[in-house]
Amino acid sequence: MQDELITIGELAARTRLSVKALRLYDGRALLRPARTDPRTGIRRYGPEQVERARRIALLRAAGLPLARIAAVLDAGGAEGERLLLAYWREREGVHAARREAVGYARSVLTGRGEAVYEVREREVPEQRVLFVRRHVDAAALPGFLAEASGLLFDRLGRAGACLSGPLFAVYHGLVSEDSAALVEVCAPTEADLAPDGLFGVRVEPAHREAYTELSRRRGDFATMAAAHDAVAAWLAERGCERADCDREVYYPNWATAAPDEHVADVAVPLRPAG
Repeated sequence: MQDELITIGELAARTRLSVKALRLYDGRALLRPARTDPRTGIRRYGPEQVERARRIALLRAAGLPLARIAAVLDAGGAEGERLLLAYWREREGVHAARREAVGYARSVLTGRGEAVYEVREREVPEQRVLFVRRHVDAAALPGFLAEASGLLFDRLGRAGACLSGPLFAVYHGLVSEDSAALVEVCAPTEADLAPDGLFGVRVEPAHREAYTELSRRRGDFATMAAAHDAVAAWLAERGCERADCDREVYYPNWATAAPDEHVADVAVPLRPAG
């Protein structure tokens, strides 16, 4: 067995990975040597580890972070493929959002093609909500919204409870590429549920809010950002104060609606001027 082991330099030569990278993979428990000499610290690797090293290099070239590579390789087979494709879909979503953000930034900078949003007011009654919260940045936001929605539906289902209104997300700060903010995904329900692990429960007070409606065609990242800006501008023009954080309301037809069908609102609770 000792004769079959190779040094870290030999492994680097066979895989075209640097010795520095191989040491990093060892430190991250991604590619541990088959044997490390306790006196000299010399690492030796088995023949099967050559193929694992090559796969690590392949997945790094595809842009996977080391933690995700470990999950893909340890799962292997069809499950490893599923994890790889899931990561790629996440990255595609991030790139699409950035592309849309660039388009919106161009329209703001040049003053061309800015969409017009009709902002109205409405009364929202008091409602009890079950919620899941997390600090997330822009890259993690889409995944969190989907995950939290699934968790809330599952919790309501296990309790035999129903929604009493559409899901909504409350943004306690600006979610961006550079900073995370607390985001709550809330499920209104009349069921008398108690806080439980990930799930919190509170009563949202009755309030008046300014809001604008979005169609499925206008439900992407860029138009969501533009809608938030439009409601903020409407409040400023009328001298109204924010009574609470920005929120996005998601209606049940979000995934199935026609392009021009109403699927979401951007809303801000307000205090009337004066």
